[in-house]
Amino acid sequence: MTSAKATPRGGKPARRRARKRPPVMAATSVVLDGSTGASLQSQLVEALRSAIVSGRLGPGTRLLSTRALAEQVDVSRNTVLNAYSRLLSEGYLRGHLGSGTYVASELPERLQSSRRAGQQAPVARHTPGISRRGSAVAHLPDVRLSAPGIPESRLAFRMGTPAVDAFPSDLWGRLLHTRWRRSWGDLLKRADPGGHPPLRRAVADYLATSRGVRCVPEQVIIVNGAQQAMSLAAQVLLDPGDAAWVEDPGYFASRGALVAAGATLVPVPVDDEGLDVEAGTRLSPDARLAIVTPAHQFPLGVAMSQARRQALLAWAARSDAWIVEDDYDSEFRYEGRPLPALQGLSPDARVIYIGTFSKVVSPALRVGYLVVPESLVQAFCAARRFIDTHTPVVEQAVLADFLVEGHFSRHVRRMRVLYGRRQDALLEAARRELAGRLRLEPLHTGMHLVGWLPEGEDDVAAAARGIEAGVMSQPLSAFRVASRGPGALLLGYSCVPEAQIEEGVRLLARALG
Repeated sequence: MTSAKATPRGGKPARRRARKRPPVMAATSVVLDGSTGASLQSQLVEALRSAIVSGRLGPGTRLLSTRALAEQVDVSRNTVLNAYSRLLSEGYLRGHLGSGTYVASELPERLQSSRRAGQQAPVARHTPGISRRGSAVAHLPDVRLSAPGIPESRLAFRMGTPAVDAFPSDLWGRLLHTRWRRSWGDLLKRADPGGHPPLRRAVADYLATSRGVRCVPEQVIIVNGAQQAMSLAAQVLLDPGDAAWVEDPGYFASRGALVAAGATLVPVPVDDEGLDVEAGTRLSPDARLAIVTPAHQFPLGVAMSQARRQALLAWAARSDAWIVEDDYDSEFRYEGRPLPALQGLSPDARVIYIGTFSKVVSPALRVGYLVVPESLVQAFCAARRFIDTHTPVVEQAVLADFLVEGHFSRHVRRMRVLYGRRQDALLEAARRELAGRLRLEPLHTGMHLVGWLPEGEDDVAAAARGIEAGVMSQPLSAFRVASRGPGALLLGYSCVPEAQIEEGVRLLARALG
């Protein structure tokens, strides 16, 4: 009886195409020497990095399991795990869910820099062919971790992303259609560098009622998100070499804006009252600028106390310095009224106020704003003109309608309720699944929680183990510059449905052991 296998028209049996398997790391010849003074983990990291850079371990090569490599080089499995975690955070390796750890297909540009994520690049390191400032920016670490092979929409607990699934997309589409039908001719013309006038008026009205900001529409300058706002402020207010305070731990993108402007970073510690103004004064009394997140400090989540606010304003007035107030996700306060903005506490405050719609509406909507003193409006608008002229006008016009017609305020109120539920779900799941592994406490504001690890545990390694299990988190240490403290994981919940929160906590518990 003949076989029933199907054959192609030519009559020959079809040949099954063999799947191309990735290369696998061979038995290693790494020799670790405990008498050199360097830790075994550092020696292993350096040996693996050298093999990757030289091409002995090519792109896509699958590394040995942590257990197998530990046995071969005669070290503990934790030593290998921490070495892999460090190379993952530096971009030399990539983890794939359920299949192991691989050499990255594209190596980081900073091949010779093995700094731990979060440390400032040495200004002295210079890449040939570009300016010293360009070199400094190129060597800044990227603290964002990735999880190859896992769709972002399925990934808990990514940071800084609003609930796009709850965005009123149909309403936005109607507003877009109506505005285009009414004003398409005007929307195709070159716009004012300061921004679309109706949007500047709408932002000024919103900030006056919701945040206590003192301004007229002409003081509002529309930009492409908070990052561009910080860069613009640094370019206008600082000369190369000027000292600038940054929160430590703090938002890495603000450090990038200052480095790009040639500033000298002065990391100032943060405690449960916010930025320590006395410490900043001791470290650099002649600093020209301070970037702060007073309403909801990133990443720790504390609110700056009234005493610290007054001390910071007094320092700026006394030192002829400027405060850049990044009003990071202050809209999402779950108990009581939002704290008033620092900018509105004094009529002559030396404050540049920054806000963004990316955290409320969508990360794809690159629209933010600055509120600057009237004396600086001309300088900021001129600088804005030479960066990219203006923000796309269609988005500005639709956003203005979204604010003026009250849709924005209603959307914020709905999101407060939704995010409050999601924070509660994360806290409850963590109480059941993560007791003894990760300690989470509620925060009254924001879109993420801080999960504190047991004393002595490496948060970079813990975050890497989470990625291998299919869970995204950010290690707190990646946001430190000079400060030290216990390890923690930052868990975003705003964009994660409650069912995924439950699943993500279970996966994280398994990864943390």
